[in-house]
Amino acid sequence: MNNVLKIVLLIIGVGMIGYGLYTLVTPEVAIDAGPLQIEAQGDKTQSYAMMGFGILCLIGGLAFGKR
Repeated sequence: MNNVLKIVLLIIGVGMIGYGLYTLVTPEVAIDAGPLQIEAQGDKTQSYAMMGFGILCLIGGLAFGKR
């Protein structure tokens, strides 16, 4: 059971960090229709939170290996 939980936490951690980096790097949505230009502005706090929880999952997965 511990090995399964360790592997799941490590996979989820890597996935969350990867998704957080992806949303941090990808450009925002922009629409250009003739003279009308619309750009979406937003903060990146969700990306930082996703990476933080991913790091916590990685630490939790590595802690199960020490046990």
